[in-house]
Amino acid sequence: MSILLEAQRATSLYESRLRRDGRALMKRKNSSPQWNWRRKTGWGVPLAWLTLCVVWSSTWLVIKVGLRDLPPISYAAIRFIIAVIVLFAVSLGRVRLLPRRGADYAVLALTGVLMFAVNYGLLFWGELHVSSGLAAVLQATIPIFGMLSAHLMLPDEPLRLQKLLGALLALGGVAMICERLLGFSGLMAFWGGLGIVFGAACAAFSNVLLKARVIQLAPSMIAGWQMIFGAAPLLVTGFIVEGNPARFHWSALSFFCLLYLAVIGSALTFLLLYWLLPRMTVARLQAISLITPPGAVMLGWAIGGETFSLLSLVGACFVLAGVWMIFRRAEMREPVIQEG
Repeated sequence: MSILLEAQRATSLYESRLRRDGRALMKRKNSSPQWNWRRKTGWGVPLAWLTLCVVWSSTWLVIKVGLRDLPPISYAAIRFIIAVIVLFAVSLGRVRLLPRRGADYAVLALTGVLMFAVNYGLLFWGELHVSSGLAAVLQATIPIFGMLSAHLMLPDEPLRLQKLLGALLALGGVAMICERLLGFSGLMAFWGGLGIVFGAACAAFSNVLLKARVIQLAPSMIAGWQMIFGAAPLLVTGFIVEGNPARFHWSALSFFCLLYLAVIGSALTFLLLYWLLPRMTVARLQAISLITPPGAVMLGWAIGGETFSLLSLVGACFVLAGVWMIFRRAEMREPVIQEG
């Protein structure tokens, strides 16, 4: 999945390196700032980018459907266990599987718990009480919390006025959504929405921490080890709270949802994302953050039968507008990274 949340997570790890490489490349080539996908890279890049948009827009509804049969914590844990198996199987013999330093395991463990245990645990639980579309919008606040964390932890990423205004606008939209949930959908929906936002803040802090502590490991293995450390507490907690997974109601639909999220929504999207990193600007990858929430809302309405109040939709527009303001400056300054 991840609501891009995964896209923002991955791009944040590479933003500084891509900017340095881009500046070096611009010194050697007088490249046009406009991106012509077909002329420079063929159809592979736009196809992979559109695949990420479609898949990450769909994962929110797939989570919602799977929750009809599966409890949230175990559902999330099993998803990442399967995704880890796929990632390691694909990476075996291609990249280094183990971190080089013992301290790297501590960083991967902490960021893995924050990203995959806390964030996704709260997300899956929150979707029991919140529509899939609103869950996607609330998770889109990851860049906002990431910007605030980066201001405190990364000296080369100071907080600027335009980004601060965007953050305030987006947080105002979140307040509108949560007020609507509390007033018309009940107390559990309100706590579900707040839980998703808190998980987004944990994911954002994880992004910044991982960027500050550079780990010499292939991106797919960084994600794989984070999933291992995140899935372990989810699996234990789920077994204690929800019982033995073997006793769950494993319908064909719930089994399909689990495999879709693990193989398509996690392993495949991470591999596509890391393939795109050297071939696209970070800003264009971050644009997925603005596309997947509206896509999730549309799929929830068209397929899932979800309804949205006018106040919730207005709040969602505020959130996306705020995220756009945060990304807009990066889009103007980011050099184009071309395939070598």
